[in-house]
Amino acid sequence: MEIGRKINNYLKSNGISQSFLSSKIRMNPSKLNLSLNGKRKLSLDEYATICWALGVGVDVFLEPRAPGEQKET
Repeated sequence: MEIGRKINNYLKSNGISQSFLSSKIRMNPSKLNLSLNGKRKLSLDEYATICWALGVGVDVFLEPRAPGEQKET
């Protein structure tokens, strides 16, 4: 599963709105929505800022994989 979708699931599970998050991280709500629905990739800086805003470590939504290994969809 893509990182954006994992973050989106986390928001839903914890009752956090995308509007609240976009305001806290100062990101355009449309841009955040595209990222959380797998239609836009997050930059590393955006990802780190989202993790900071949610109070979680950057490892929470990541899964290690070997070089050349297919990512899960």
